[in-house]
Amino acid sequence: MAYVKETSKTVDAAVTDLTEAVARHKFGVFHSYDLPAKMAEKGVAFDRACRILEVCNPRQAARVLETDMTVSLALPCRISVYEEGGVTKIGTLLPKALIGMFPGAAGAAALAGEVETELRAMIDEAV
Repeated sequence: MAYVKETSKTVDAAVTDLTEAVARHKFGVFHSYDLPAKMAEKGVAFDRACRILEVCNPRQAARVLETDMTVSLALPCRISVYEEGGVTKIGTLLPKALIGMFPGAAGAAALAGEVETELRAMIDEAV
């Protein structure tokens, strides 16, 4: 269900490299969250590094949404870059596993596979 890779890079360096990989794969970063900073804005202390990038290829998203708008609940794709146990990790939920949660989108399984291939490649390039 998840694809997670470890890297020797810092969270910031991994985010930079991931952002570049996202662009090379013709996806865009819709938004980037610095989780500890967002939590601090709400008065919650959280000291573990975690950045979440919402990424999307609008053409592919439109194609899958034409099959079932409920899939919008899982869009855009999210890739997290975080520190755990002194190790930086980059991970995402796999679209092929997620698409199975939407019975009306069964026809989009091949497209979910294409997106999954791209997400894995982006993460692999950023590691």
